[in-house]
Amino acid sequence: MPLEADPSLNERQFVLQALKENLRQDGREFDVYRPLDLTFGDEYGHADVKLGKTRVIAKASAEVTVPYVDRPLDGIFTIAAELSPMTSPSFEVGRPTEIEVLLSRLLEKTVRRSGALDTESLCLVAGQKCWSVRVDVHVLSHDGNLIDAACFAVVAALRHFRKPDTSMEAGVLTVYTPAEREPVPLGWLHSPFCVTFSFFGDEGEISVLDATWLEEQVRVGSCTISLNRHGEICQIAKLGGTPVEAVALIQCTQLALTAVKSFTEYLDQKLDADSKRRNKGGLLAELSAENDR
Repeated sequence: MPLEADPSLNERQFVLQALKENLRQDGREFDVYRPLDLTFGDEYGHADVKLGKTRVIAKASAEVTVPYVDRPLDGIFTIAAELSPMTSPSFEVGRPTEIEVLLSRLLEKTVRRSGALDTESLCLVAGQKCWSVRVDVHVLSHDGNLIDAACFAVVAALRHFRKPDTSMEAGVLTVYTPAEREPVPLGWLHSPFCVTFSFFGDEGEISVLDATWLEEQVRVGSCTISLNRHGEICQIAKLGGTPVEAVALIQCTQLALTAVKSFTEYLDQKLDADSKRRNKGGLLAELSAENDR
């Protein structure tokens, strides 16, 4: 398997010495993210996220299927992440790397297991038919902090997605096309986001937000905190590396909450702007009124 080129000794020393002097290569403060940009596609559920030079696209889709036997009243919700060789020479098709496995697990815990999506609202006929919602994550460019960018893309795609409207009459399920009825949003309960901290130094005494790819290769440990704007923590992943003091983790949680509130506000603004763009001239309101009649 091809491997990513490791930074040279000079690069390592330069990054570490700069951090000890409270400096970063791009001039950011330790608790500041790189510029975040979100773009929605023409289709519902298509989100393109850029975090610095890291770029992730998430595409949500839905189809009618049979629910799981042990969950007859729930729909199905899955997340699939793909890292192609185009992103990095260390990624290969059909051979998941450690980064890909970690990304899939954290997205699973943050979005699906936290109950962000109301899966009961996806049920159409108990034990017979339900919606199966799937989000495909494609990484186009990897320059560090892939987890945070991918999680933001998944949440944005799900909140932007609209599934076809349905009706049940005399035991017959009817799925309407967008031309017949306006698609409806998913049952969304809360918006969790991932915030990843990287630790540097002999004892991990230096912590920074949104590490670049070079900084990630030099760090001695990392911690990903998933929570929503209400401060409800979904999961904390501290996978190996140098031990970190409990007080430092509490401080990281406070910084993460501030970042999540900023993410939520930014996403709400983008969703509102996209809704106004699509509803230019009040066309959606007219269609909805026509459907009601």
